[in-house]
Amino acid sequence: MKYDVVILGAGAAGLFCAIEAAKRGRKVAVIDHAKRLGGKILMSGGGRCNFTNMYTAPENFLGQNPHFCKSALSRYTQWDFIELVNTYNIVHHEKTLGQLFCDNTAKDIVDMLLAECAKVQVNIVNRTQFNGVSANDVGYTVSTSKGDFACESFVVATGGLSMPKLGASPVGYRIAEQFGIPIIPTRAALVPFTLHDHDKNILSELSGISVDASATCNGTQFDENILFTHRGLSGPAVLQISSYWLPGNTVSFDLAPQIKLNDTLVQAQKDNPNMHLSNALGSIYPKRMLQTILPHFQIQNKPLKQYTQSQIQQVLSAFSNWEVIPNGTEGYRTAEVTLGGVDTDFLSSKTMECKQNKGLYFIGEVVDVTGWLGGYNFQWAWSSGWVAGQVV
Repeated sequence: MKYDVVILGAGAAGLFCAIEAAKRGRKVAVIDHAKRLGGKILMSGGGRCNFTNMYTAPENFLGQNPHFCKSALSRYTQWDFIELVNTYNIVHHEKTLGQLFCDNTAKDIVDMLLAECAKVQVNIVNRTQFNGVSANDVGYTVSTSKGDFACESFVVATGGLSMPKLGASPVGYRIAEQFGIPIIPTRAALVPFTLHDHDKNILSELSGISVDASATCNGTQFDENILFTHRGLSGPAVLQISSYWLPGNTVSFDLAPQIKLNDTLVQAQKDNPNMHLSNALGSIYPKRMLQTILPHFQIQNKPLKQYTQSQIQQVLSAFSNWEVIPNGTEGYRTAEVTLGGVDTDFLSSKTMECKQNKGLYFIGEVVDVTGWLGGYNFQWAWSSGWVAGQVV
């Protein structure tokens, strides 16, 4: 079966690249092992797909070469994708911090991509096992359970290792290594923390409680909220900072980033000196949290009049600089994305083509470009797929 372009992976990046290539008149086949296409799109954003972020900029991405993503993001922007979404009359809203979600369902985005593929006659070959690829004089031969595909351009859009239940695998990294392209070591990112037993045994009592917080690690800070779980800590601030955390690092949490806790306590001490500390803090934190966290912070719950100014400062310090050394993370099972991947020093930032292997491309999550939480990784999929689609 002869094609101009064969793309391995029918996720966000792969489908978008296929659409753009086929618009140029290229004969395109997309190969995927899954029965259901766009699985990660369908489950993202709680089933509503956080498809981009209005504030997307290169600063929102991590990678060994932080400049690599600039070209693709500037040539196909969030506004370009929003325009496409609008042409399909997909109703959407900004949830917070520029994050755009479908009003109805993530299926709207998958249906849009499949409709675009149908318009330009992209051949999607799903339920197909990839067996290997080899280079030849005119391009590549891709071996699958449904036969061999010959092509001039071969695009790897296989994603990372996150969420293996959706079929994630290291196949993209193996292809890169086969052609002499190094892999930047990978790890789970945008992922909940697990805690050591001595912390988990106490804090698991708070499972389900969410509070506003600021999380800081290795000089980076995120202000959103954290969620206590039965195994550790989650929530947007935790997921964000997990991308910057390494085993053994301390994460600092300010549990009152927007609240003048000092003023609250000083005023309460003046107005209601017989009030217990837990009641004074009850307007800020859930009662169940205070019952657990005060003993954990080794703070006595007594009438406010019994606290000296230095003891009030100790309370403030405990809440504003709570230091945690996570035991680890939940791993790829729940990670939203994979950090690391195909070394961008070996790729063209303008086309995503391998510098040493003409006609071989890597796009999307398989590449060492990882976005923040909030639609940035989808935008990288659209942008990297688009630039490759202009040239494959």
